[in-house]
Amino acid sequence: MARLRASTVILLLPFLSTLTRGQPSPDQQKRIAAAIKAAANQTNPDYTAFVNPFIGTDNFGDVCPGASIPFGMAKFSTDLTGYAPAGYVTDPTQKIRGISPLHDSGTGSSLGTYGNFEIMPLLCPGGFTTCTTTLDARERLRKRNTDDASPGYFSQTLNNDIKIEATATRRAGLERFTFPTGSKPYFVLDLANDLPNSFAGGTLDIDPVKGRVKIGGRYGSSFGPGRFNYQAFACYDLLDGGKQKLSEYGVWTGDTFGLDAKGLGQTHLNLTLNLIGGVYQSGALFSYDGQPTVVNIRVGVSFKSADQACANAESEVGSSSFEDILTKAKALWQEKLSKVEIDVAGTPPNVTEMLYSSLYRASLTPNNATGEEQGVFEGTSSFYFDSLYCSWDTFRTFYPLLALHSPVEFAQIVDSYIDGWRKNGWMPECRANNLPGWTQGGSSADNIVSHFAVNYHNEAGRLGINLDDLYGALLADGELNPPEWNIQGRQVNVYKQFGYVPFAVLDVSSTGRQTREGSRTLEYAFEDFGIRQVAQLLGKADDVEKYTNRSLFYRNVWDPSVVSDGFKGFSQKRFSNGTFAFNNPVDCSPNDKNDTRACSLQGSNENGFYESSSWEYSWFAPHDTAHLIELMGGNATFVKRLDHFFDAGYYLAGNEPSFQTPIGYHYANHPAQSVDRVREVVFTNFDITPAGLPGNDDQAAMASLLSFHLLGLYPVPSTTQFLILSPFTPKYTIHNSFLNVSTTITTLNYDAKSVQKTIPPGTAAYVQNVTINGQPSASRCHFDFYDVFRVGGEVVITLTADKTAADDCQNNLPESISTGGFAKAR
Repeated sequence: MARLRASTVILLLPFLSTLTRGQPSPDQQKRIAAAIKAAANQTNPDYTAFVNPFIGTDNFGDVCPGASIPFGMAKFSTDLTGYAPAGYVTDPTQKIRGISPLHDSGTGSSLGTYGNFEIMPLLCPGGFTTCTTTLDARERLRKRNTDDASPGYFSQTLNNDIKIEATATRRAGLERFTFPTGSKPYFVLDLANDLPNSFAGGTLDIDPVKGRVKIGGRYGSSFGPGRFNYQAFACYDLLDGGKQKLSEYGVWTGDTFGLDAKGLGQTHLNLTLNLIGGVYQSGALFSYDGQPTVVNIRVGVSFKSADQACANAESEVGSSSFEDILTKAKALWQEKLSKVEIDVAGTPPNVTEMLYSSLYRASLTPNNATGEEQGVFEGTSSFYFDSLYCSWDTFRTFYPLLALHSPVEFAQIVDSYIDGWRKNGWMPECRANNLPGWTQGGSSADNIVSHFAVNYHNEAGRLGINLDDLYGALLADGELNPPEWNIQGRQVNVYKQFGYVPFAVLDVSSTGRQTREGSRTLEYAFEDFGIRQVAQLLGKADDVEKYTNRSLFYRNVWDPSVVSDGFKGFSQKRFSNGTFAFNNPVDCSPNDKNDTRACSLQGSNENGFYESSSWEYSWFAPHDTAHLIELMGGNATFVKRLDHFFDAGYYLAGNEPSFQTPIGYHYANHPAQSVDRVREVVFTNFDITPAGLPGNDDQAAMASLLSFHLLGLYPVPSTTQFLILSPFTPKYTIHNSFLNVSTTITTLNYDAKSVQKTIPPGTAAYVQNVTINGQPSASRCHFDFYDVFRVGGEVVITLTADKTAADDCQNNLPESISTGGFAKAR
């Protein structure tokens, strides 16, 4: 989502990898390694000890390593200078601006996200009026090799030896600051500076008797129309229940051209948007009596009011100590992470660390802001989740992973999507900071809610989901043209009229950026497949036929005449008169020599494909890959072309349209080749370092993709089908506490030597056969959620070193619409 041009990222990586060494603390990795080693002899290991929150904080991973609970609205992390959408980056040349309680994780907005209400500890030997309050003045480097984090905890030490720590609840937390002995603690609290520099007015009030600062304002969206603003508030309690005493307090204002004013004893700020431009910096400044070494500050946040922020802090933190809150946060993470239990003793330690760090990130976001709604959602009786950006990133692997082990949270998020339709007429696509964000592929929420429906329709009522409302939301996305499809819905009128999204079409009924016609057609078609799946579930035969036909519209942008690298037939954008508008399939790929070409949401994007090349997007028909194979010339040519896609460098591990391609060999009856390719993909693109992601985590899209790779599975969204690969662990169990079932997958003949980039010859790694509760599976290439994870029990995947013998699906390929697949709802 909103990532840099792919080729630009690749060019920068060698430079960044040398630049950003030095963080986090090496003691953290030693601690994780020791915990994994010790767990080999434990029956109830501490899974939180396996998590490395710093994976993805380099190499444009945009991961927030801050203190949070699962799906917490509050995420406490320091904000650093430079390109830092999540606030934190490992680059030791960047300076700390302060620590703030609102962040997103794994989103690629170029503006950054949140970073509101930064507080910075200071040493002011010259007294109150000499404190460095403005942003540029207060920025400070950290001490090398001191950053530390674990689930629910975050810590950094400034180069003046002030240590910053934080822990969190859902909407609040505690910050702890340790000062050098004999120093007077000062703090600057910022009203106007946030990460995207979007302040649009706000207020600040100091109550010196209560020792409380209430602060709040309006700010701009990080990934959406700049004219939209959201409101955010915080409450800072400074006295630690009476254990601390203020010395001085007041307000400050400043800019970058000489203004540096401080008002000792003043308690109020009321500032509007600076209409002439720039940020009129402002905030609070205070100090403590008695030179305390440790200062504790309680923080609450809210999207409703400052008083609500105070109430959140009082109810969620109260008088609890830092250790109490951390213990509770850690327990919530342990409960979440223990839903997947692996054989730690038999699993390579790096795989254990990658898996649990991925599972951790896959429960960081979206943010549960229930009770903190704004605008049309204020007072809703539904759940409200924020930072749904973007559904285009997450429908492929994030929500299918959630469906495996956490249907309660999945249902709550689905409820939030459906409520978007109730309030706005369409489901949200890319909601960011309580505001509509930019649409990328269409209405990908369709595939999210349809995935829930086909997997949990029997339990929908108990989970709080009305399937009729869910279907109504789907139909609105599929049939109703929004006035502006930049931010919700699809340009569905012309899509229905022509059978594809035409390039350069006259559209007199809706507004949107006239780009991405090729990729939008492909995405719209798969979204229609999601609607078709729910129609089938609800017995709506006419709609099944309609949306089955529309799900095949992907074929209408296939130009069989286009040739690239000797391969014939590629997706192309198309004029309304039926002629194709040629795009070189190489454009916007890593092999594109023009690194200034617009490939994303820019109005000048003439490529026709969103953040992708035609080489990449031409593989996208997850519901009908069998026909795609025919279009490409049959199995042999398909496999040859797929090999070339990887070997020639067109594959982008960090880009969602590439997600299913390593497993594409399954559909051509060559599953053993999928096993080889997934091993190569994992160990080429992922590891346990801060640069261990291939770019943006994309709100845990990468984390959930890696989790599935390591578990030896891949989900087909909007279905109940899983493709079977070779697990990276000898045994694991998925616990679904809502269904009250556990499913154990055992990998017979597992050989840890196979868990590397290239599987050594003669090593058991390929799927020989699969049994489900003692019965042979109909295919060694796929099985169904209803046969496995709904009922629980034992699955045995037997591996062989005989790659040739294992390289077919036993006459039972994964399903496709064109070959009669997905013929009935389970």
